[in-house]
Amino acid sequence: MSQVFDFLFGQYTTYNSIDIALEITAVIFGFLSVWFSKNNNIWVFPTGMISTAIFVYLLLKWELLGDMMINAYYFIMSVYGWYIWTRKVDDSSVTPISRTSSMEKQISVMIFIATLGFVYLVYTIFDKWNDWTAFADTITTAIFFVGMWLMARRKIENWIYWIIGNIISVPLYFYKGFTFTSFQYFVFTFIAILGYKAWKKNINSNLLI
Repeated sequence: MSQVFDFLFGQYTTYNSIDIALEITAVIFGFLSVWFSKNNNIWVFPTGMISTAIFVYLLLKWELLGDMMINAYYFIMSVYGWYIWTRKVDDSSVTPISRTSSMEKQISVMIFIATLGFVYLVYTIFDKWNDWTAFADTITTAIFFVGMWLMARRKIENWIYWIIGNIISVPLYFYKGFTFTSFQYFVFTFIAILGYKAWKKNINSNLLI
């Protein structure tokens, strides 16, 4: 039993207690944010902002630039999403869940490509191409950038990006030594699947009205 515990959490012996507490707190608020998103609840954004703000601090401290940029972007897009989700499209309705338009699909591709280029530039400047995880970080950053933009715009396809990115992130974060965060993405994967089903049901229900 102790061997299993050491395998999962041994890396935390070198961490500050405050950093461990902050990571756990960020993970908890991350769970809340994704759950609220799955339920199409506006609280997705304030809970997400708390989680991402903590992760920005921790990841910057741990010199994980790609992950830090993801969370900084999440924070900014949460502000944008909060506005979009509460914006009135008419006198009685706010922005509804919908599918991406052709233009939004093109923008998604551009965001993906632009993110790859941006992360490549940052990693080159800071000489971070010293491990295979840097390449994985580049891909997941691009995936999550698109996913967050689509979620902020209340597009159902955001869940597809989250599912793919989460699946990649589970072993990636475990390899980096962040077991709690790895577990977070493991749970996120299942919540994202439920979120896609719930949002699809919402769209189908609105079509019947």
